[in-house]
Amino acid sequence: MKPYPFELRLKVLAAVDRGVPRKEVARSYGIAMPTLVRYLGIRKRNGEIGPPLPTGRAPFIDSLEERRALWRQLAENDDAPLERHCELWEREHGERVSVPTMWRAVRKLGWTKKGGCWEPPNETKRTEALDESA
Repeated sequence: MKPYPFELRLKVLAAVDRGVPRKEVARSYGIAMPTLVRYLGIRKRNGEIGPPLPTGRAPFIDSLEERRALWRQLAENDDAPLERHCELWEREHGERVSVPTMWRAVRKLGWTKKGGCWEPPNETKRTEALDESA
């Protein structure tokens, strides 16, 4: 379900500020009472109500520098499981990543796990993954 538009949130709060009863505000703007109460709570805690946060996962290991750092980490710790790579990433970069995020980044680089060890892709795929010019 999509969040209500930011403008609607502002109108709802402005109506409450004008003294319109909450039930009437909820009914006239077509929102649920718990939603109105949540907006009021957010504004009370933060001093304002911001636009809705974007949904979906944010890419953590996406920049060229981060991909190169992950490549080096995989090469240096080729027998480490993904959980260990998450720990190493957090220690080195101060950014916690989940195992699925690490798996997506490793897969994007083209690395595979064979016989318990991580193996880099062939030279062509390596050039693509690290954005190196041939």
